[in-house]
Amino acid sequence: MLILTCPCCGVTAEETEFAAGGEAHVKRFGPGASDEEFRDYIFARENPKGVHFERWRHANGCGKWFHAARCTITLEVFGTYSAQTTTPPKAICAAITAKRPGWTWRDFA
Repeated sequence: MLILTCPCCGVTAEETEFAAGGEAHVKRFGPGASDEEFRDYIFARENPKGVHFERWRHANGCGKWFHAARCTITLEVFGTYSAQTTTPPKAICAAITAKRPGWTWRDFA
């Protein structure tokens, strides 16, 4: 079971108190996007074996969205941070690198 900490209200709880919202840091294209870009925005998601960044909502708490960095193999949570952050914080990337040297996920490695 995942244990997450909401960075908005500071509550640490089991994943049942939260609602998963899919992949984090998905680039949304504007009105001038090609059909391929729009298709990829809607349907193309990464499902890595290893480090992954996800969106979560504190459904049974403050109700706010946030991002979490975790390992899909071990369910280890490396940290959580505000959903308004466009890139993962350096401290979380450093924590991942310390435990998983050579990890990659998009351009955030």
